[in-house]
Amino acid sequence: MTLEPFGARLRHAMDTRGPLCVGIDPHASLLTSWGLNDDIAGLERFTRTVVEALADRVAVLKPQSAFFERFGSRGIAVLEKAVEEARAAGALVLMDAKRGDIGSTMGAYAATYLDKDSPLFSDAVTVSPYLGFGSLRPALDAAAVSGAGVFVLALTSNPEGAEVQRATAADGRSLAQLMLDHMAAENEGAAPLGSVGAVVGATLGDAGADLAINGPLLAPGIGAQGATPADLPAVFGDAVGNVVPSVSRGVLRHGPDASGLREAAGRFADEVRRAVSGS
Repeated sequence: MTLEPFGARLRHAMDTRGPLCVGIDPHASLLTSWGLNDDIAGLERFTRTVVEALADRVAVLKPQSAFFERFGSRGIAVLEKAVEEARAAGALVLMDAKRGDIGSTMGAYAATYLDKDSPLFSDAVTVSPYLGFGSLRPALDAAAVSGAGVFVLALTSNPEGAEVQRATAADGRSLAQLMLDHMAAENEGAAPLGSVGAVVGATLGDAGADLAINGPLLAPGIGAQGATPADLPAVFGDAVGNVVPSVSRGVLRHGPDASGLREAAGRFADEVRRAVSGS
């Protein structure tokens, strides 16, 4: 059975659980800070703790695939279990894989993350459009069939991104704006929210782009990268109500105690609510 469209499910999750995405980023230094070894046992313990602590209360959990892939097939098995258990507990899972390719290869990536029969099926996946927005068509079509979402890189928080994303297209628009306009076209008429989102860094200060895409705006950079929830209105303007701030180290550093993770996530969610509402 096809799921309700991702945009609608995300809107409901944000309204009921709070507008927050927590990353699951088990990099070596974080495992060490938790008193865990940088091995498959440490990876499994870390991941299980985060999922058990947060999956029943945050809107979105975002595992970073690379930190699982580095352990080979055993790491992927941990990732598969985390996706299944997080979704069963009510969290939406956004797979942070940043895939981008063409033709049948992009189709294979789409089948991996956006086909309901795949063991890595997720509610949404991050993708890169800089082989041309049309190269994403297999993922966009697969997501539409399964009720999943796609988050497209637009204006990222890393400084190197500007040399591509701020470059000027033939018609005078920045490449980022060109991609955002494509996303808006994909989301046209969707309610309450489209299922094609953009990744826009919360550290930008001023996005300098039209973010009215009728879709969610994933905003990495809150916490350890320097941005705060109070910065969101300046970056996102009138679109701030569709922002899903993403926090990783700002929450994860409060582990391994589950109560510390829950308290940190709850605090960030409350700060985002206040920033978005202006109260």
